[in-house]
Amino acid sequence: QAAAPLHPVAVQCQEAQVVVTVHRDLFGTGHLVKAADLTLGLAACLPVAQSAAETTVTFVAGLHECGSTLQLTPDSLIYKTSLSYKPTPSGNLVIVRTNPAVVPIECHYPRKSNVSSNAVRPTWAPFRSTLSAEERLMFSLRLMNDDWSTERLSNGFQLGESLHLQADVASGDHVPLRLFVDDCVATLSPDRNSSPRYALIDLSGCLVDGRSDDTTSAFISPRPRQETLQFMVDAFKFAGDDSSLIYITCHLKVSPADQAPNPLNKACSFNKASSLWVPVEGTGDICSCCETGNCPS
Repeated sequence: QAAAPLHPVAVQCQEAQVVVTVHRDLFGTGHLVKAADLTLGLAACLPVAQSAAETTVTFVAGLHECGSTLQLTPDSLIYKTSLSYKPTPSGNLVIVRTNPAVVPIECHYPRKSNVSSNAVRPTWAPFRSTLSAEERLMFSLRLMNDDWSTERLSNGFQLGESLHLQADVASGDHVPLRLFVDDCVATLSPDRNSSPRYALIDLSGCLVDGRSDDTTSAFISPRPRQETLQFMVDAFKFAGDDSSLIYITCHLKVSPADQAPNPLNKACSFNKASSLWVPVEGTGDICSCCETGNCPS
């Protein structure tokens, strides 16, 4: 709706930005407010343009810009900001003749459908996933019981037992995703860069612990679902250290489920019977870098 004295503030909620057009006759009194006294959002963003006749002022801001806030509801993403008018004295005067004003502005976007029929880049992610990314992907890494049915109540192990580790991602309204474990390191402190440290998974998804002679560590194939990855690691301790507590830190990531696994996104175990690296899914060549050590990162 065009900004006019009857409707002095007009808002356009576009795919990635909001456009706010303000008629300078903000109060419908015939007295035009100064453009310099108008700002958008908590960050007090300034207008980008005035009309030729200088009767309207236009603000353009990204949905995340100018100090806007995001509210999530079960069905909508709501971006909130406000238009502020703070009158300043004119010339040498020490008085003003209007009151300050704040106009709340909201843009509502459906969480479960596209807001536009136009193509969105990247093409694998419709706009709904771009917006709902603000919700953040929820990753988890849990110790499971031996049959993978429930989370393990105890985190204590004896040498000779196996750790059953399960990585998950809650994909929400995103397009279907496939989860990978990029790397896992074991340390004696929460700092993954501390020493000593031992790599269980490395090289963008190679379960390198399974390459050792005395272990059966491996990814579980097939997956129970695309957004879950399970793997077993034989219990261990650091040589020369009697500490009973070991930290395992893993880096989890996702790719589109319809994208074929590749040397960057893979889950590879070492098969001792064949002396070959074998992927949970995809062709065997994506694991060849696990042996050479030149996997992309």
